[in-house]
Amino acid sequence: MPKTLRLILGDQLNHSHSWFKEKDKNVTYILMEVMQEQNYVTHHIQKIAAFFESMRQFARELKDEGHHVIYYYLDAQENQQHFSKNLIWLIEKLSIEKFEYQLPDEYRLDEQLKSFCKSLKLETQVYDTEHFYTTRTEVKEFFKGKKQYLMENFYRYMRKKHQILVDENDQPEGGKWNFDHENRKKYDGKIPLKAPLTFKKDVSEIVKMIQDLQVPHLGNINPKELPFPTSREESLELLEYFCHQLLPAFGKYEDAMLKEHHTLFHSCLSFALNVKMLSPQEVVNHVISTWRTHPEKIDIAQIEGFVRQIIGWREYMRGIYWAEMPDFATQNFLMNRRKLPFWFWDGKVKMNCMKNCINSSLNHSYAHHIQRLMIIGNFTLLAGCHPDFVDEWYLGVYADAIEWVQITNTRGMSQFADGGIIGSKPYVASANYINKMSNYCKSCHYDKDKRHGSKACPLNSLYWNFYLLHEKKLIKNPRIGMMYQLLNKMDKEEVEKIVNQADSYLQNINHL
Repeated sequence: MPKTLRLILGDQLNHSHSWFKEKDKNVTYILMEVMQEQNYVTHHIQKIAAFFESMRQFARELKDEGHHVIYYYLDAQENQQHFSKNLIWLIEKLSIEKFEYQLPDEYRLDEQLKSFCKSLKLETQVYDTEHFYTTRTEVKEFFKGKKQYLMENFYRYMRKKHQILVDENDQPEGGKWNFDHENRKKYDGKIPLKAPLTFKKDVSEIVKMIQDLQVPHLGNINPKELPFPTSREESLELLEYFCHQLLPAFGKYEDAMLKEHHTLFHSCLSFALNVKMLSPQEVVNHVISTWRTHPEKIDIAQIEGFVRQIIGWREYMRGIYWAEMPDFATQNFLMNRRKLPFWFWDGKVKMNCMKNCINSSLNHSYAHHIQRLMIIGNFTLLAGCHPDFVDEWYLGVYADAIEWVQITNTRGMSQFADGGIIGSKPYVASANYINKMSNYCKSCHYDKDKRHGSKACPLNSLYWNFYLLHEKKLIKNPRIGMMYQLLNKMDKEEVEKIVNQADSYLQNINHL
């Protein structure tokens, strides 16, 4: 084998990859902490620490297995802080004859590495990451010739193709493909909550390096208690904890929210999955195996709700990403322009729902999907924030946020900036929904029952103002026609009060 340099990116920590089946003295692996990746967006300090700690652990494990590994720390003197510059230097220093890499999951890096390889005067080869159920183009090919992407159709295709929760006739186990209507319960206290499993890793050295180098970052951290799994062993431990301690109640309460508990019954596996310490196949298989072993404790609705998130949304969103990029990153269907309020960076806001979810994000680098979609995303959409600013914040603040999964969920599902490619309607809600699914409205500064007037909940006036503002673009949408019927029945004076209240809140958005 020619002298080969293989690049491993920070989200390619896959021990099961075919690269590692054999050891070859002619193969050198390179992992890098580079400033390039710290500067394209401002990341949460826990996200940076979790990535660096996971990468370092992966490199140590590869070395222990007998592979030749070079690792560049962010503060290393020889580190030129850019993938291409470091690779060129190493290729010359080591007299490399062949360069290999795995397909990046971000369009930005994919383009950079393709361009880099064209500049080389040596052999190059690209490998699949061997992680996902689908290829990059599978979603696009599945919907070829159709007017709209529809996740439910793709999800059923995935179930049949991979023989997941189907019988010998390819019919769904439990008699239904989707138990979503059983997955929308407010937490009622009937099943005791459990603390999330955290790993409390000391990353003081990494945090000091970040601070010494003045790496831009946001959020908070306890340097001695990083909560995320940073090895495959810890990731498997987290998977086991979810299956036996949380899964029996997951589906029922997956949309619920509480002031007192930021994770409820969620798995918190997204970071481990997205950096590839776990594969989606092994997660799905283990969850289903746990259910089959303990059918008396876990019902089909819990299992299906989780499986849908993995083989439905996760694979579907990745497919849309590769089908629609780079144009997707510029979509702004509703022409929103407003900047994010200042309190997105300090959590100092009087709205209880936003205060809880923003502070959870800043303190934990985590929020579950309903907090991201129906609290934070709902507010930014109703307030008319520019999707570029929303994207940047989401991509930075969450440890599990990698663009392929973040931008599709944020710009598409949450902000309706794609005009309906991903979601057939805007996901907006008033205080009524927030109160239905959480206890945030209790003891809030604002009154959830008021549309206008003293301490009226901002979401109520912003909700109706949103429909009025975008009437020309939304009125023909069959899924929201009822909203316009209700607006038409409202007294004109009432509508005027709502609009005035919304305008007042938007003009004072930094002081809500």
